[in-house]
Amino acid sequence: MTSKRLSRRGVLGGLAAVTVTGWSATQGWTAAAQGHAPADTVSVPDLDGTLETSPDAVRPFGEDFGKLVSGAPWAVLRPGSVRDVCTMVTFARKNKLTLAMNGRSGTGDDIESHSCYGQAEAPGGISVDARGLSKIVRIGSDRAVVEAGASWAQLTRAAAENGLTPPALTDYLHLSVGGTLSLGGVGGTVQKYGLQTDNVLSVDVVTGTGRLVTASRTQNRALFDAVLGGGGQCGIIVRAVLKLIKAPERALVFSLYYDDLDTYLADAEKVMADGRFHAQAGELLRKPDDSGWHYKLEAAAYWSGGTAPDREKLLAGLRDDRPAAGIEDGTYLDYMFRLDPFEAYLKEEGFWDQPKPWLSLFLPASKAGEFMELVASQLTPETLGGGFLLFYPYPTAKVTRPLTVQPGEPVTYLFDLLNFPAPGNPDIDKMLANNRKLYDEAVALGAKRYLVGAVPGMTRDDWRKHFGDQWKAFEAAKRRWDPDGVLTPGQGFFS
Repeated sequence: MTSKRLSRRGVLGGLAAVTVTGWSATQGWTAAAQGHAPADTVSVPDLDGTLETSPDAVRPFGEDFGKLVSGAPWAVLRPGSVRDVCTMVTFARKNKLTLAMNGRSGTGDDIESHSCYGQAEAPGGISVDARGLSKIVRIGSDRAVVEAGASWAQLTRAAAENGLTPPALTDYLHLSVGGTLSLGGVGGTVQKYGLQTDNVLSVDVVTGTGRLVTASRTQNRALFDAVLGGGGQCGIIVRAVLKLIKAPERALVFSLYYDDLDTYLADAEKVMADGRFHAQAGELLRKPDDSGWHYKLEAAAYWSGGTAPDREKLLAGLRDDRPAAGIEDGTYLDYMFRLDPFEAYLKEEGFWDQPKPWLSLFLPASKAGEFMELVASQLTPETLGGGFLLFYPYPTAKVTRPLTVQPGEPVTYLFDLLNFPAPGNPDIDKMLANNRKLYDEAVALGAKRYLVGAVPGMTRDDWRKHFGDQWKAFEAAKRRWDPDGVLTPGQGFFS
């Protein structure tokens, strides 16, 4: 390809570069090399980037991190500008195609959508490679302007150079900004700052009509509410203005282990309520002697300067019958990137490329212990594999975006079963069926879904029940901003 502006260029079959001239409803993408075009061919508009249709180009967009659902697009747009996204959404709408932004998250050669059940796929449509819009545009004193394809790792490092940090970060940072904002973005500071969607000042959005619209709490509020946590249904986020706060220098991290579930629940809710730590997480994990499961409360106190936090004061009032505790003092940035070595381990041991039938839920606190006892009685080390099960509380009121729906109680627990089955022949179908069973049982207890997981057989009625009081407003937003159903078909909310 030449360095000059690329126009209507793609790759169709083989290795030869040919020009994509249009789309035919009867024959698909057409090229100059194919000779006479069908009568129904519609010309592809000029682009600043590229539109690629070769098998090598579309194949990576036909599956995601979960490797459970496949559906290759007809074409991949690698945008050279926001204008390209507007242009191709308009083109897709006129030609009854679908289109979805693909976050292309990860590291090294493992760059793909980090949804787990085909949520970002556009079978037979157009996938948009978010890496084409991945700039950190500007770091200010209290905010950052970033393109949607930039990763949280990029932003965290860029902000740190200015002594700043995003207040809410996912545990794994190599995820696209636009991707997590379309879902929620949960991490260990949810107790203080909510989800990543709760820390957005404004977004630039390409709607399903091809319009570029800026939305915030004071401008186009309905669209703002519909795209943050809305699963890409009403618009494609192409740029965001995000809050930043002063970054600490160090993190004092406590790992407290509990054999008893009730003791863990009491301590977890106590430290959440009094706010003594800056970050808090928790998980169910195997005991070192493999005799069963126990619970870990992980809590971090951030600090800067010469005086470290008082360790005894931070642990005061917690149950003294927990079996063990570990304390580590390191840099704040090292703690933010703490999962990078674990990612390397999963790749080395072959877990990373396995199918991942994850299940992510928000549980009402009054039923969290009951549900966890049920899960712990069924979960096996083989099912969990190299993965983990996150389980910790936060104040429900910290989650403010209407489409990241929450249980109707003051305290909610994140339940995040992130299994990485061992290489071999794991019974994935059985795991998916169990996800569905657990999901139905959780919903009966008042739980809600986090949209990244893998729950088979979701119907329109299931989604209507999930969104609850927000469903009618969501439907109205879909009709207004994506009237022809162009955007993000893989979610299946309205199908």
